[in-house]
Amino acid sequence: MFQYFYNESLRKLVVAFGNLFNNVQIGKYDSNGTLTEKIRVPLTYAPKEKFIRRIRNMSSISDDITKTQITLPHMAFDITAVIYDLERVTNKLRKKSYKNESNQRVDMWNEVPYNVSFGLYIFSRYIDENLQIVEQILPYFSPNFNVSLNFNDSHTKVDVPINLNAMQIQEDYAGDFQVRRSVVSTLSFTAKTYVYGRATTANPIEGVTVDVLDMYKYDSVTDPQTLRVQVTGDYATGTSGDVTYEVTQ
Repeated sequence: MFQYFYNESLRKLVVAFGNLFNNVQIGKYDSNGTLTEKIRVPLTYAPKEKFIRRIRNMSSISDDITKTQITLPHMAFDITAVIYDLERVTNKLRKKSYKNESNQRVDMWNEVPYNVSFGLYIFSRYIDENLQIVEQILPYFSPNFNVSLNFNDSHTKVDVPINLNAMQIQEDYAGDFQVRRSVVSTLSFTAKTYVYGRATTANPIEGVTVDVLDMYKYDSVTDPQTLRVQVTGDYATGTSGDVTYEVTQ
């Protein structure tokens, strides 16, 4: 039952989700309100707790060099839950087939629906920077945003809606002056995606033989007449071949 296969169903979803927020920028303004600089916000796949610890604690590869904290603003995301979706269940015996480069038939059973929850975390030192990032995200989710993914050769351009569930902003203002101020926004998303199973291959059908019994041609049913029809074709080109008839007693 369990044989190795890897369709990259979840990996492709993670890459698509990260690409949605891969080009978010913040602007720097002077005292006159003129935009002087735009900075691209880096994005990393990591849990929220890891980045909060890096913000509050200095770190370095070696003790011989200067220790630095993480550069803000920064964004991170991760998978928080994977839940089976009972509302989108369809016939499990349905399958899709296609022909590969070796002219073999490839069968893949019906997809399995799952709801994948993501958490997007926005870290900044100033509340204005955090609000700039949030404002570039919220208008595109009302409350969902569809992405089209090519999961495999038989399931191409599958629309996956990504819903924005909620957003929370947390500002750490308590503490002494040695504690670095940080503003963290947490956005929770749910992607209604699919997971695909193992694909099986089979040789093409190159011919069909049909036997037809004529039970009423003779008075006795013990002496029927059989008509055998044989049909051949070329599977590679999709053209039909010869048709032969053979009558046996």
